[in-house]
Amino acid sequence: MGALARLRGRRVVPQRSPGELDAMAAAGAVVAAALKAVREAAVAGVSTLSLDEVAESVIREAGATPSFLGYHGFPASICSSVNDRVVHGIPSAAEILAPGDLVSIDCGAILDGWHGDSAITFGVDALRPVDQALSEATRDSLEAGIAAMVVGNRLTDVSHAIETGTRAAEVRYGLSLGIVDGYGGHGIGRQMHLDPFLPNEGAPGRGPALAVGSVLAIEPMLTLGTRRTVVLDDKWTVKTADGSRAAHWEHTVAVTEHGPRVLTLA
Repeated sequence: MGALARLRGRRVVPQRSPGELDAMAAAGAVVAAALKAVREAAVAGVSTLSLDEVAESVIREAGATPSFLGYHGFPASICSSVNDRVVHGIPSAAEILAPGDLVSIDCGAILDGWHGDSAITFGVDALRPVDQALSEATRDSLEAGIAAMVVGNRLTDVSHAIETGTRAAEVRYGLSLGIVDGYGGHGIGRQMHLDPFLPNEGAPGRGPALAVGSVLAIEPMLTLGTRRTVVLDDKWTVKTADGSRAAHWEHTVAVTEHGPRVLTLA
């Protein structure tokens, strides 16, 4: 069943009260702190498993629980996706970071029953200019999606904004970018993944409406090559089909009377 077909019975993206948004922002702040700690720890010679341990420590010290750990059997607190891995990479003691690696870290936390979900991409030491541009372009696409989180828009207005932001970034950075097919954002609240699914491209004006209190996790994933991906034998790790590098940025965002509110900030 297509993503939009699943949404026909849902007229408004689920709404949260102001107090519930504050609770989600508290969970989001834990995620932001964990991502900051991971980025600081991600130096050449460090394993991705050690980054997972850093994140879990920050989350638990804040009185929260990792959203990812045990989720449908996922064995870690972060997804660590390096170079041509797009998303859902499993941290490993055998995976050692090297200078020039492009690293995407996705992290979630549950605090008082509410979820926060965010992702960042960064380099180990100096990145190739094209990889740095890829990460910046993906973040720009995220910002374009965030800006569309306003009352009166519909779900695919956010999708279209991400796509338009991606095409503008291609011109800005002189790149040809692939929008990863089949992956995107989602609703979030007392569960990490809720309807609606948020595509990272598409025609505007479709799907449920955005209203005050509506919340979505917005997460563009771009590559320097193909849109196509393959899943590795671990049944989790998603990599580009052509081996091109990928970047992933994400924030949990609410619609308010005063514009978008990012709920995954420190």
